[in-house]
Amino acid sequence: MPIKSASQALKPKTDISQLITSADIKKRQSEQSALRYLSGYQPDIVDKISQLVDTKTLGAHFLTRYPKMHDIRTDKALYDMAIELKNTYMRQSDPLAKVIFDDKINLSHHALGLHSYVNRRQGNKVKAKNEIRISSRLKHIPFELLQMVVVHELAHLREKDHNKPFYQLCTFMLADYHQLEFDMRVWLVAEEVGQSPYAK
Repeated sequence: MPIKSASQALKPKTDISQLITSADIKKRQSEQSALRYLSGYQPDIVDKISQLVDTKTLGAHFLTRYPKMHDIRTDKALYDMAIELKNTYMRQSDPLAKVIFDDKINLSHHALGLHSYVNRRQGNKVKAKNEIRISSRLKHIPFELLQMVVVHELAHLREKDHNKPFYQLCTFMLADYHQLEFDMRVWLVAEEVGQSPYAK
């Protein structure tokens, strides 16, 4: 009977390609943490999105609803869009001095856009100006979702808190606001798990 060499004796009997590695665990944790964007939604809805993530079909599924990105690439085009919405629905609200894309807004901090009230000195006078900054990452999403974020920030001109009047104002400006907010959250999940529907 032949004697097994030391290397043969230590050879595993299972297929090591099937073993779970630390990279697999980290990837799974990342996918689960991405679902935090959907906290508060019905468990069955979250389960459906989770299944799409698991089967790596979330990006393709998203494209069936939103097949193309918007073409608003400049701050001027973004400002014009915001002013048109404001003049249509919030003409009596405070003026809007600036609307720009901002590279510094980080999506991972649940910030897609920011509304700020900036005091600026002009001579002996201090003038307050409203500004809206939208994450530059939102240059590569569907128009409907960009519009939803702009509406959200415009609503803050009148309502500072996320209260009932705030969401009433959002839906007054954009009837399907809540559906679009959900779809934006699905896009965020897809981005975080590496299944971007609009890979550049």
